Amino acid sequence: MKPAPAQGASVFQDPLRFRHRAGRGGRYRWRQSKTVQAQGNKQGFSLGSGWMVVAAAFFGLMGLFVKLGAQYFSSTELVFWRTLIGVLALGGAALWRRERFATPLLRYHVQRGLIGYVSLLLYFYAIAHLPLATAVTLNYTSPMFLALLSVILLREKLPPRAVAGLALGFGGVVLLLQPTLSGEAWLAGLTGVGSGLTAGWSYLHVRELGRQGEPEWKVVFYFALISTLGGLLLMSFETWHPVTLDNVGLLLGLGVTATLAQLAMTRAYKVGRKLVAANLSYLTVVFSSLIGVLVWGDRLGTSALAAMGLIIVSGMLASRR
Repeated sequence: MKPAPAQGASVFQDPLRFRHRAGRGGRYRWRQSKTVQAQGNKQGFSLGSGWMVVAAAFFGLMGLFVKLGAQYFSSTELVFWRTLIGVLALGGAALWRRERFATPLLRYHVQRGLIGYVSLLLYFYAIAHLPLATAVTLNYTSPMFLALLSVILLREKLPPRAVAGLALGFGGVVLLLQPTLSGEAWLAGLTGVGSGLTAGWSYLHVRELGRQGEPEWKVVFYFALISTLGGLLLMSFETWHPVTLDNVGLLLGLGVTATLAQLAMTRAYKVGRKLVAANLSYLTVVFSSLIGVLVWGDRLGTSALAAMGLIIVSGMLASRR
């Protein structure tokens, strides 16, 4: 009789020897152990909620391309090119995977697409006319408006913590807009708040689509498709600016970063912890602030930083409902 393996040792330490000894059943167990080990290694490299950090970085870069592209194109054009590239990328991937584009929830997609398109128009206008960090922060009031609209439209009840968060957030908005509304950029400041309001409204439809079991790629694809068609309609009343070698890189950068940000964000909510991912999404404000300082030399005063902090805390509290 051969001695048993020492305590703590494993026959898998010498898989070739084990495969030789154990016969057909042993070969199956050996292959199965290698599969489990490979899956464990794959999970070890999974970012989980950390995908939201990737998304936040790409969203910050998207804001950079929007602000640079505003020198050559209108906000309507920028939204059109941003969503067109998304349609081509997501549609091409869906065709490659032989996905079905038909959906019984077209009405919800149209509603979400139209509201989301208006939100993008307002957001891009605000980015073009405000410091990048200010525009991004105003857009990230969307969780506050989502909570408020849930009460108004869906008759949901908010816990005291969420109510306190809303009060803090709206106080932060007033503090952040105070110098803007007294200057020439008051319209851009209001459009920034409008982008947060309409984004929160569109997220109500996204939540409903998720409850109905609609795949994430369809939600993003139909939003991009409807926004692209809306851009074509609006651009029939405007003048197209030429796409040249000097600015085509900005359009490609805008479309690629926006699409990658959407995919990374979707991945974060799918494989990570939703609350952690929601809180990490506010890193977009941090990345945008750094980009504004490095590229345009933006300087944020104490009141602006305090206002951003209030809005971020408000969004975190609202997301804990």
